Amino acid sequence: MRHRVKSTKLGRSSAHQSALAASLVCNLIKERRIKTTLSKAKVARSLAEKMVTVARKDTVTARRRIISKLHQKDAVGLLFSDIIPICVGREGGYTRILKLGRRRSDSSEMAIIEWVGLPSVTTTTDIEAEKSE
Repeated sequence: MRHRVKSTKLGRSSAHQSALAASLVCNLIKERRIKTTLSKAKVARSLAEKMVTVARKDTVTARRRIISKLHQKDAVGLLFSDIIPICVGREGGYTRILKLGRRRSDSSEMAIIEWVGLPSVTTTTDIEAEKSE
């Protein structure tokens, strides 16, 4: 039974899981939008939402907590300078996941994860073009 089990293993050890999630969130901060599998996108969304919630305080302690999770100071700087000013008015739901369909090679469910509130780079033609790939 799955009583109170919240995380997905993704076929990795616990250290590899946390490193993967941190890498996905750092890439999301830097690129503003990433394409990955649906299960990885859900893991990244969870950590990204928590990092934004902590970062909204904008204290030295908040920066240190986020650096200890993400391990990339440049990504943390971008989070505080670019992402947080856009998320100030929101109570939650800082990211969105758009499903793309299945990948041809192994039939994995693909998705795009992006920040809500940033100038939209997503158009229906972009999504249709990525579905056809």
